[in-house]
Amino acid sequence: QAKLKSFAAKIIQLLKEWTETFPYDFQDEKSMKELKEIAHRITQCDEENGTVKKIISQMTQNLLMALSARSQYQEIREKFRQPVADKGTILKNKPQSSQKDILSVCCDPLVLAQQLTHIELERESNIYPEDLMQIVSHMDSLDNHKCRGDVTKTYTLEAYDNWFNCLSMLVATEICRVVKKKQRTRMVEFFIDVARECFNIGNFNSMMAIISGMNLSPVARLKKTWSKVKTAKFDVLEHHMDPSSNFCNYRTALQGAAQRSQTANSSREKIVIPVFNLFIKDIYFLHKIHTNRLPNGQINFKKFWEISRQIHDFITWKQVECPFEKDKKIHSYLLTAPIYSEEALFIASFESEGPENHMEKDSWKTLR
Repeated sequence: QAKLKSFAAKIIQLLKEWTETFPYDFQDEKSMKELKEIAHRITQCDEENGTVKKIISQMTQNLLMALSARSQYQEIREKFRQPVADKGTILKNKPQSSQKDILSVCCDPLVLAQQLTHIELERESNIYPEDLMQIVSHMDSLDNHKCRGDVTKTYTLEAYDNWFNCLSMLVATEICRVVKKKQRTRMVEFFIDVARECFNIGNFNSMMAIISGMNLSPVARLKKTWSKVKTAKFDVLEHHMDPSSNFCNYRTALQGAAQRSQTANSSREKIVIPVFNLFIKDIYFLHKIHTNRLPNGQINFKKFWEISRQIHDFITWKQVECPFEKDKKIHSYLLTAPIYSEEALFIASFESEGPENHMEKDSWKTLR
C-alpha cells in the first residue's frame, strides 16, 4: 500500500488522460469493471483527506457523460434525411414553381458556405482519436483473420462519410429537378460560387462534395445547361481537386490552410476541414505500407509518430469553434431536404434535357 501511494498520482494522471482521450475503450462491462477496481485500490491509499476519491469520482462521471453523449449521437445519426423521392413521383409530378429549393432558403453563396462549415464542424466534433485508430485495429484484425468483438463499429466515421454523400446528392437533386434551363444554369453557377466560398474558408470537404455532385452523370450530361454556365470558376475548383499526382494541388492548398491556421488571430482564419475520405486513406496507407516493426525487431516509431501527427492535426482542427452564426432555417434544409436516388436523378435529368444518343435512349426507355 505504501508503494502504491508513492505513485498513485501517476496512475490517476494516466487514467484521467486515457478516459478523456479514449472513452470508448471503457464502453464494455469488463473494462469498466477493471477501471473501478483500480480506482478502488487507489482511493484506499488516501482515506485521510479524500482528495483522490474526489478526483476519481469526477473522472468516472466525465467518462459516463462522454459515453452517454456518443450513444445518443449513434441513435439520431439516421434521422437526418427524409425518404428519397421515388421515380413514379418524379414522372407524374413535375416540380411546382412554388416548391421550395435551396435558392428560396438561401441565395447568398457565402452564407450557405458558412452554414455548411457549421455542419462539418458539428460532425467532426463527434469524431475521437480512437475512431480513427480503429481503422488500424480493424485492418490488423483482418490481417490476423480474427473476429474483433471488442472493436466497436465506427458510427461517427460512417455518419460523416454519409454526410459527404448526402451533400453531393443534394447538389445534384437541386440542379436536376429545376425545369427551366435558365433557372438550372443559375443553380449550377450558385453552387460553383458556394464551392469557391468553401475553399476560401478552408472547408475542403464541403467543396469536394459539391464538385462531386456536379460531376455526377445526371448533372454532367446536361450540355445545354453547361453551355450557358460561365465555367472559368469551376475549372479553377476542379484544378484544386485534380486527383493526379495523389491530389497534389489539394494537398498544397491544405498545407497553406494549415499554416494559416497556426498563425491565425481570429477563429475565421483557423478553420481547416480536410477532405475526410482522403484523410482516412492517408492513415490507411501509412499503416498498410509501413511495417509495425523494423527488421531488427524494434517498434517502427517513425510510422506511429506519422500516424499520430496526422490524427493530432485533425483533432486540433476539429476543436476550432465555428465563428459563423447558425441559421436554423438553412441548417434544417441542408439536413432534411429530400434527395433523389441515382435512378431518380437520371429520370429528372432526361426530363430536363432529352437523351442524345442510343445509349441514353436505351437508358431512358429502361427507366420509364
